[in-house]
Amino acid sequence: MSYLVQDPSSPYSIFERLRFENPWWIAGQIDPDYLKMSRRMYFEEFYSLVTESSVNRAVVLMGPRRVGKTVMMHHAISQLLAEGISPKKIAFVNIENPLFMNLSLDQIFQYCLGATSDNDPSGWYVFFDEIQYLKDWEIHLTTMVNSYRKTRFIVSGSAAATLRNKSKESGAGRFTDFKLPCLTFAEYIKFNNLDSLMNETGQKWMNGNTFYSTTHIKELNKHFLDYINFGGFPEMIFSDAVKSNPSRYIRSDIIDKVLLRDLPSMYGIENVQMLNKFFSVIAFNTGSETTYQHISTLSGINKKTILNYLTFLESSFLIKTIQRLDDTARQFKRADYFKIYITNPSIRTALFTPLESTDEEMGKMTETAIFSQLLHNDRNLPHYARWTKGRFQGEVDMVGMDARQLKPQWVSEIKWSNYYVTNPHKLESLITFCQTNDLQSAIVTSIDILTSVNHKGIELQFIPAALYAYNAGVMKVN
Repeated sequence: MSYLVQDPSSPYSIFERLRFENPWWIAGQIDPDYLKMSRRMYFEEFYSLVTESSVNRAVVLMGPRRVGKTVMMHHAISQLLAEGISPKKIAFVNIENPLFMNLSLDQIFQYCLGATSDNDPSGWYVFFDEIQYLKDWEIHLTTMVNSYRKTRFIVSGSAAATLRNKSKESGAGRFTDFKLPCLTFAEYIKFNNLDSLMNETGQKWMNGNTFYSTTHIKELNKHFLDYINFGGFPEMIFSDAVKSNPSRYIRSDIIDKVLLRDLPSMYGIENVQMLNKFFSVIAFNTGSETTYQHISTLSGINKKTILNYLTFLESSFLIKTIQRLDDTARQFKRADYFKIYITNPSIRTALFTPLESTDEEMGKMTETAIFSQLLHNDRNLPHYARWTKGRFQGEVDMVGMDARQLKPQWVSEIKWSNYYVTNPHKLESLITFCQTNDLQSAIVTSIDILTSVNHKGIELQFIPAALYAYNAGVMKVN
């Protein structure tokens, strides 16, 4: 007969786990596997929040599954070590581990102090990963921020509703949110060591940002197609196992875990099959204008459930909805019509089949890919415009608004075609919108032509879609 000899939640087991998760306590550096991975382009902005000591707030790192939140936390730890912070003043704890799930954040921190034989709680940097798995985490974290004013707390999670909404309720003034989106096309180029394809032109475009061009547009387009199909997640680049079957990886490790585990557990969703069908309909029609009634007809789901599902999916960073404007850039009083995008174009590939550059769906997927480059700034996401004036029906794909003046700053028409370069008169809706709103120029994407055409006093800047995606990913919209 055998007996249990040790409680897995004993202090000894917890100390051992903490030492395992914090190898720098002994070795003085993070796991070499993390050192091999390139830093996201958002790292410096995130790290400045980590080290901001003048404001007593916890940093809440949010983003979809598998976009590199844990890796970025470890890169921050590596930077802290490089700047001379004591290794035994830095702790990383994965809350998803069963050893920690029934402990408060304060108890976990006390274990960190015990494991390092440090009785002084000040001067620590404490990283809590997957915080949403701790019940009432926002109350615990607020208490920690208030109790340990000389300690920096950084938490991460992949469920925005749980994180953002509760932080507003219970952590007002105590949390600073930082959103990490999926991999941008610019990062895809950088991480694949393809920077030689790009060159600075010295010209300026949106918000005074430097414009990058290329002398290898056919090669860039090949990589843009690969990015659309498979490139939205860092592991597509760094893991050979993932590279061998990217569709399976995205489906099983990202989509299914959110749809089958995270959302049902957080929101009590019982009909998982219906949710799965609903998401498939959205992914297949990404970038299309729709209504609740139209979605209901396509999916066979009632409006109330649709409203809930849209909220749940958006909270998990799988989709994003944007609102419609009229020809004068004003929002409609009744938001009957809206657009839905999947936040990462490669999600569609995982659900259906990879695209070829000649496929009809390339237009919408190009639009989805470009939209996804702008997700780093929720406050300045574009709208779209559609209106009816008599027999004339107009539509513009993307309208960037000035948040202060409530006026259009820029407009873009997203095409996967060279047709409009020689037929600018076919862009009547775009021209009309610019004239109505005193805009002097507009961007129109092409397949591989970079040029400018003046039509009816409006400068149409034709930019290859891959270049537009690259530049949109590089710039930071203020």
